[in-house]
Amino acid sequence: MSLRRLGNVRGAAGPPSPPGRRARPPAPGAGRLSGAAREELRRRLLGLIEGHRVVIFSKTYCPHSTRVKELFSSLGVDCNILELDQVDEGASVQEALSEITSQRTVPSVFVNRVHVGGCDHTFQAHQSGLLQQLLQQDPAYDYDLIVIGGGSGGLSCAQEAAVLGRKVMVLDFVVPSPRGTAWGLGGTCVNVGCIPKKLMHQAALLGQALTDSRKFGWEYSQQVRHSWATMTEAIQSHIGSLSWSHRLALREKAVTYVNSYGEFVEHHKVKATNEKGQEALYTAAKFVIATGERPRYLGIPGDREYCVTSDDLFSLPYCPGETLVVGASYVALECAGFLAGLGLEVTVMVRSVLLRGFDQEMAEKVGASMQQLGVRFLRKFVPVEVQQLERGLPGRLKVVAKSTEGTETIEGIYNTVLLAIGRDSCTKKLGLEKIGVNVSEKTGKIPVNDEEQTSVPYVYAVGDVLEGKPQLTPVAVQAGKLLARRLFGGRSEKCDYVNVPTVVFTPLEYGCCGYSEEKAGEVYQAENLNVYHTLFWPLEWTVAGRDNNTCYAKIICNKLDNDRVIGFHVLGPNAGEITQGFAAAMKCGLTKQLLDDTIGIHPTCGEVFTTLEITKASGLDITQKGC
Repeated sequence: MSLRRLGNVRGAAGPPSPPGRRARPPAPGAGRLSGAAREELRRRLLGLIEGHRVVIFSKTYCPHSTRVKELFSSLGVDCNILELDQVDEGASVQEALSEITSQRTVPSVFVNRVHVGGCDHTFQAHQSGLLQQLLQQDPAYDYDLIVIGGGSGGLSCAQEAAVLGRKVMVLDFVVPSPRGTAWGLGGTCVNVGCIPKKLMHQAALLGQALTDSRKFGWEYSQQVRHSWATMTEAIQSHIGSLSWSHRLALREKAVTYVNSYGEFVEHHKVKATNEKGQEALYTAAKFVIATGERPRYLGIPGDREYCVTSDDLFSLPYCPGETLVVGASYVALECAGFLAGLGLEVTVMVRSVLLRGFDQEMAEKVGASMQQLGVRFLRKFVPVEVQQLERGLPGRLKVVAKSTEGTETIEGIYNTVLLAIGRDSCTKKLGLEKIGVNVSEKTGKIPVNDEEQTSVPYVYAVGDVLEGKPQLTPVAVQAGKLLARRLFGGRSEKCDYVNVPTVVFTPLEYGCCGYSEEKAGEVYQAENLNVYHTLFWPLEWTVAGRDNNTCYAKIICNKLDNDRVIGFHVLGPNAGEITQGFAAAMKCGLTKQLLDDTIGIHPTCGEVFTTLEITKASGLDITQKGC
């Protein structure tokens, strides 16, 4: 590859730059730019990056810029150089570049629209072979990246890739549930997951606050009622605004969004089919699978015809009435919890254990706290048939269930049956087998390496479709963003899937980070662990007259590693807010001594972790008699 040896930009001062074709700067301007001018400058810069194979933003006197220019010269690569100290609006260009790349210094190097970075990152990319790979990329594809799936992980990856100067498309299509429910851009979390779930959880907490308020002096004679329609209308309005904001964000970053179902037809090519059955073909250098999961059905008579799932519940146009929740997952218990909190009769049918995969002591305490609120549990039963007795909104259903431990059969009458027995990955109809992407036969999930790369080198995956990774929105967002930076930004940081905090938003929240007690025993052996625990009584509960021995805190420490905290668990109000802070501390190597050295904020629930003294091994009483 030849290097065109051209002279300096006219008026240049200082030592001459290495030979190279000088990039034409954006339109001249001086002083601080207005919003419109700044946007125009940004557009011109992106056009410059988009239109050239190699662009180096440099300064003639910068030794690091000189090293980078000499590197490309030695490689015989034809590059375009813009010397920021030689143009009137150099400072404005550098400011705009920092907004695009988050890098404030020069040199700033782009190769085939990928922001490689500064001097160190460019040389690291050269040593690792990434630079050569970027230089050799085939520009013949329609897009640099096509993301299949418009949920949290997919959108994070797509937008970050676009910020790094890549041409990106997002294909997203929601197949309606058996009840006909569909939604817009944003995936499960925004539309039928975290967001509406937390808002309905809040609605239930407000009901409990009304009950508590009388003890705090609030007097009201009017009967207080809850309106399901008012709640769902407000929540769906908020969700609609979030979905629109996602579309707007894609538009602002020049990401092409197509509301079509993506399916591979051959290597580097997908077929996109919209709701009218119209098809289009697109090609890309790289693909990211971020299709997530959908609720599983039982496969029994009447389940698809008469039951609902979390796909349907949050936009249900009528109050569900007396509800049977089938399942013991966090989705099942969260939904059962807020429905009960809204004043509905709720029964949970459990096949085996509560919250499989979570700490089982905590899971049982969650169940016990829900029973105190009136939730009924049917243990060791599974439905075998659902019959419709009456049509209506909600109507009446008969559920026939069989014991998992014998031949006993029971029947129950409910207005609504909510299935929350697990979720299946959306990987079966993507055409992955046509290009050789390995998919687990057992789980339907996609195995990847530590860089989210599948068995096909140009295909990656993030989010809930991954085999053996936490199925949480913030995990998908982080993984998607870091993946884009590795693919197109010359970065090397990988997603850390260890010590990921999470919360189950049952009426009494359960937050955790790190190992369950069972898993810690398997990994480190029980004799090497110190488990500190206590029950506690939130101050807010005292005047309200709520139970003083329901909330619970526990940490699991590794004796062989300076009593490092390897498991954190809390059952109590606002457990999510508490857990988030301690998760950061665990990332920093939190130990029991550091907790002891920390002064608590009084009176809070979180302070209990700074005063833990009793270990399980001691057998001492942990019941509380005061705040």
